[in-house]
Amino acid sequence: MNDSSSTTRHVMTLDLKDDPQGIAAYRGHHREIWPEVRDSLLRVGVLRMDIYQLERRLVMVMDTKEGFDLTRSFAAHAASHPRCVEWEALMKTFQQPPPGAKPGQLWTAMEGIFHLERKRSRPRVRSGRRSRPRRAR
Repeated sequence: MNDSSSTTRHVMTLDLKDDPQGIAAYRGHHREIWPEVRDSLLRVGVLRMDIYQLERRLVMVMDTKEGFDLTRSFAAHAASHPRCVEWEALMKTFQQPPPGAKPGQLWTAMEGIFHLERKRSRPRVRSGRRSRPRRAR
């Protein structure tokens, strides 16, 4: 969502631990995210967050407002309410670093390698008269 210079898109990944019951629990928690967690994420500048899953791999697409800093803003989120601290600790029990993560890192930024976007063209100006079809001679 880079339509506006004041919005930034972050795409991150991590893996879930190889535990079918844990994966089901993780999905269940995200179907009913705690209100304190939702409110805190919105308050620190998350405008939209989507998480996608393929087997154990998760991809998070997050659009944030101007001034959002991954490290500082998530630290502020995690410390904003005891329920946020509890949520983050609980989620970490299901997660493990993806390949390529730095030591101690779970959610890891992905590198964008392709972007396709339809460019808006200027509308054609039509004259007031219609052209008639040519007659065959």
